[in-house]
Amino acid sequence: MVSKQEAKRFATEWIDAWNSHDIEAILSHYDDEVEYYSPMIERITGDSSGRLQGKPAVRTYITEGLRRFPTLQFRLLHTFTGVESVTLHYLNADDRRAAEVFELSAAGKACRVLCHYDEVR
Repeated sequence: MVSKQEAKRFATEWIDAWNSHDIEAILSHYDDEVEYYSPMIERITGDSSGRLQGKPAVRTYITEGLRRFPTLQFRLLHTFTGVESVTLHYLNADDRRAAEVFELSAAGKACRVLCHYDEVR
């Protein structure tokens, strides 16, 4: 089980990393072999699969996303804990609700991420 304290720490550090636009800080939350699923992938990369594999692909995606949204800021609404997972509910750059489920490795890094959005624009 992920403790509430561990989940809150992960959430705070993840939000702070995104809001600082620090690519290395953002990527520090992901396992090298991360599987990343998001409806935004097609919008940012043109890949209709909605899936990225590995930290290099996630780096490219995040770098392009931050380039396209230079004022991006997230606001954490709530953190949920699960068995080897954390879900963050937050407001995204367009002030729309989003939720991301992070399955965590033994090292506490996201090895699988499932992104959900109120609406993808």
